[in-house]
Amino acid sequence: MTESLDSARLACWRAYIESSQRLLTRLEEDLRATSELSFADYHVLVLLSEVPGQRLRMGELANRLIFSPSRLTYQVSAMERRGLVARQSCPGDRRGSEAVLTAAGLLALREAAPHHLASVRTHLMDDLDDAEVACLTRVFERLGRRLGAPTTTASDLSNR
Repeated sequence: MTESLDSARLACWRAYIESSQRLLTRLEEDLRATSELSFADYHVLVLLSEVPGQRLRMGELANRLIFSPSRLTYQVSAMERRGLVARQSCPGDRRGSEAVLTAAGLLALREAAPHHLASVRTHLMDDLDDAEVACLTRVFERLGRRLGAPTTTASDLSNR
């Protein structure tokens, strides 16, 4: 049986889960109140706006969003119907497709960004001092690297 968490770690875990869920819910509510974008819409638009040519292969976009391929297909299809993105064949590989930021998508992002940034500041950043920002950055970058690494399964271990 797995050893339970000590009281300090259990309190940390519960505080993280509850506050992160509340934070994401609040950010989503604020974003929807000031734009017609969901948090997922916004994240897709941000990622596409930051890359050369404002286009990414669907697989790369799914990896960056931490979405399954089917979830990304659904997300991009919904955004495509609203004119925020387009799906195009990859120039060098006709089998693959790319999500491409449209002018309407860029405009929606530019209109939503100031309100979203204000929400992020209000509900998170303005409450943290510089040391807390640095600490949280270190913790979540380390977790991101570890969780983004390929997982080791029992069969992997037995093959070593």
